[in-house]
Formats: sequence, structure tokens, C-alpha cells
Amino acid sequence: MKNIKLLVSLARRGAVGKMTRVTVRELADELEVSPQTVLRLLREMEEEGLIERNVEGKKTLIEVTPEGASFLQRLCDEISKALSTGVIVGEVVSGLGEGAYYVRQYAPLIREYLGFEPYPGTLNVRVLFPKTVFDALCNARPVIIPGFTKEGRTFGDVKAYRVRIDGVEGAIVVPSRTVHPPKIAEIVAPVNLRKKLGLNDGDRIRIEVVE
Repeated sequence: MKNIKLLVSLARRGAVGKMTRVTVRELADELEVSPQTVLRLLREMEEEGLIERNVEGKKTLIEVTPEGASFLQRLCDEISKALSTGVIVGEVVSGLGEGAYYVRQYAPLIREYLGFEPYPGTLNVRVLFPKTVFDALCNARPVIIPGFTKEGRTFGDVKAYRVRIDGVEGAIVVPSRTVHPPKIAEIVAPVNLRKKLGLNDGDRIRIEVVE
């Protein structure tokens, strides 16, 4: 693991494809290990062909080799796959109390587009894995619930992503105009999810995105 962290650190410092000056002390501080450990890791990485290293007096010059860059690319690809499994792990949190109002406004369209009568309220979940709601939903196709105007007020389009929690079907709803990837997943369902699943604030849950 420390080899990987060190290789990533070297790449961030601009060592991909060119010799870059580094200090063992800085690398040790970043990895929270001893300078001796960094020197050992560098030797191992050099033997594996991941880096090339030149020591000129007190100067240490390091380059991440094409093999090292390819390793990082493969690692990046594997991480992307791991984050795109359609699974969200999060903890239940309290909302602002506005969910019930909006669910009531959109209820006829939720019935039409999602096929269930929504409980008047949402379950709010703070996403712990992956980084944001969008990271888990990037490969899922949303159901677009169209916006409308009611009593002079405009309600915008909503993207709904079908999900399942402990066998209970529902949907994560995201306003189409959302700019920043949300850390809170708002979930509508045909039942009161808190009561149905016995959930309290702080409880950890697993959400599966349904393709």
C-alpha cells in the first residue's frame, strides 16, 4: 500500500516522464514513515521498474517510468470500476422537513413515471461511499419526471434513479438543475422507510441502484 501511495505522490510532483527533484524527508513526512522506509520503498520500486532514480550528492532525482505510469493508469481504471458498482453506503440523517411538501407536489407524476404512490416524505442518507451520489449513479439511466407550474410557482424537472434498500423499492430523486454533486441522497418510496426498516439517525444502510 505504501508503495502505491509513494508512486502516486511522485506522479503528483510531476515525476511522470521526467526526472524530478524530491527530498526523502518530504516524502517521509507525507507518508508518515521514516526516511529509511522511504529509501527501502524507492529501492523496491526501482527494482520493479516503476521508477528510475539518480542520486547526486544530496539531490535525489526520480522519474516514474512508462511501466510505472501504466500501473497507475490500471489502478485508476480499477478504482473507477469499484466506484461504479451501483452501491451506496451511507448513514441516515434528518432532513430539513421540506421533503413531504415536495413529494406531495410531485406525487401524481411519481405515480405516473415510477409506478407507486409515494409516502409523503423522503429518507435522507449521507453518502459515505462512494464520494458523492453521482459517483454511484453515473452508469444508471434516470427516469425524468417533468417539471410543471402550479399556482404560479414553477417546479423543475427531477431525475429519479430506481433503488432498493433491504428489498424495498424506491428512488433517489435529484433536481435536474443541481450543479454540485450531492452528498445527501433523498429517497422516495411507497412506504415510510424509517418505520419499515426500523431506521434511526446515524444508522448505516446499503442502497442498491436498480438498472
